[in-house]
Amino acid sequence: MRYMPLGVALSLLVLVTGSAGTAGVSLPNDPRAKALVESGRELLGRGDIEGATDSFEAALAVDPGNPATYLALGDAARGAGMQGKAIHYYREALERDPNNLAALAGEGSAMAEKGAVEKAKGNLARLEGLCGRNCAEAQGLASVIAKGPVARVVSADAVKPDPQVVDN
Repeated sequence: MRYMPLGVALSLLVLVTGSAGTAGVSLPNDPRAKALVESGRELLGRGDIEGATDSFEAALAVDPGNPATYLALGDAARGAGMQGKAIHYYREALERDPNNLAALAGEGSAMAEKGAVEKAKGNLARLEGLCGRNCAEAQGLASVIAKGPVARVVSADAVKPDPQVVDN
């Protein structure tokens, strides 16, 4: 009983010290990764989606924790028409930076294009809570939601073969 207050005090000290050591300390982004992302953005702007994706993946290998790289990969996947993959990359960016406006807008846009309009509206509400209705990200997402889902399915009638019978 004599040592109980001392034991409690030491336990609290260990708990506080342990939790302070595991707090998320963000390291500065690697300049090589930043250069690769910028190069990929230029390629994406020119329409070279595969080259841009290669550049972004190289940046990811150099600096795997950089949310800007995941954001860029999401943009490239969305440009290639792979909304599901884009949503994955935007979520990775949001795990690293939960209030990233561009990642929220990108994820919401990909969801709206895929047909998940209600989830996209949830992202829009979150964006409006973070930056208001007049920020560029919220306005862009609102316009994508207004357009509705992108039709990507081709009907069987559209690709119906024209049979040609030839006598032997």
